[in-house]
Amino acid sequence: MEKRTVLVAMSGGVDSSVAAALLVEQGHRVIGATMKTFCYSETDGRSQTCCGLEGIMDARRVADRVGVPHYVFDVEKDFTRDVIDDFVAEYANGRTPNPCVRCNGNTKFRDLLKRGAMLGCDAIATGHYARMGRNEQGEPLLMRGVDHDKDQAYFLWSLPAELLPQLMFPLGELTKPEVRERARALGLATADKPESQEICFVPTGNYVDVLEKRLTAEHPALAPGKLVTASGDVVGEHAGYARYTVGQRKGLGGGHGQRLYVLGARPSRREVVVGTREELHRADIEIGEINWLGAPPAAGDLVQIQIRHRAAPADATVVRLDSDRLDLTFHRPQRAVAPGQSAVIFRDQVVLGGGRIGNRE
Repeated sequence: MEKRTVLVAMSGGVDSSVAAALLVEQGHRVIGATMKTFCYSETDGRSQTCCGLEGIMDARRVADRVGVPHYVFDVEKDFTRDVIDDFVAEYANGRTPNPCVRCNGNTKFRDLLKRGAMLGCDAIATGHYARMGRNEQGEPLLMRGVDHDKDQAYFLWSLPAELLPQLMFPLGELTKPEVRERARALGLATADKPESQEICFVPTGNYVDVLEKRLTAEHPALAPGKLVTASGDVVGEHAGYARYTVGQRKGLGGGHGQRLYVLGARPSRREVVVGTREELHRADIEIGEINWLGAPPAAGDLVQIQIRHRAAPADATVVRLDSDRLDLTFHRPQRAVAPGQSAVIFRDQVVLGGGRIGNRE
């Protein structure tokens, strides 16, 4: 294997810790980097998890353990603009964002590349469970990780394609238990550190707390409005459309005579649209803000679409492809297709690209 100088993103969690250690074992020259993404003093409880101040210290401990230099980069301004502001704006527009996807595509990897170049690095690496491969022409491909329970290729579709030759994912061939075992064997301080599940800037686990801090109390997204059916019949009242996501059942009240689910929002009318389980399924999907990591498919091609991180890929046929829009038809209708969420296009194990799900008509 060609020996490279690699800048490794180290969050202070076990995955990125083992990624750095494996690269050192393989003989690469490794430099650790932790990104300070927001002001921790304004966020209760973040110091004890990845991305918080303790995460920075844990990353430094691991860097010392494996014998590599470690830097902390302040990207708060870019992170706030590209990730948090977008997060709030999407909910204010009745959509459901993917902040981790946004961070990867707009902040983390771009900044790593820039900082790495300044430090003489020719590659960047993270602890994502994903793999890099090559096609028959020798061009780089982004691929799923072998651990299906941990595969994180879904979160990487928005990366600029020109970054692919410089990417390394040391954990792509490993399972999570194997990573824990490696960390213990190496004596890393993060070996048994609990995994962080929440969004890094939402320490309470309730995204509405962020919206209430950043939007005015009078903002329509947080103000009461009508619960309506797809045909416009009023069946109740909601507490603010940004508090509801597609597929949700809780918070809709009772007395409807049947189970209702959130189908979507109509922000201009302050309405939350509800319907039956059957109405929650969609046979087609429109995707915008598209990013291709290789040659895009053509109309009529069969691909697999993943509409949520934990969703199984669904077979679909490309109906229409423009520069900024992709229309597909599912072979089997899919449940809870949420506008604003990422839809990632695969062909077998290869990530072709992805985009944001468009609003339901």
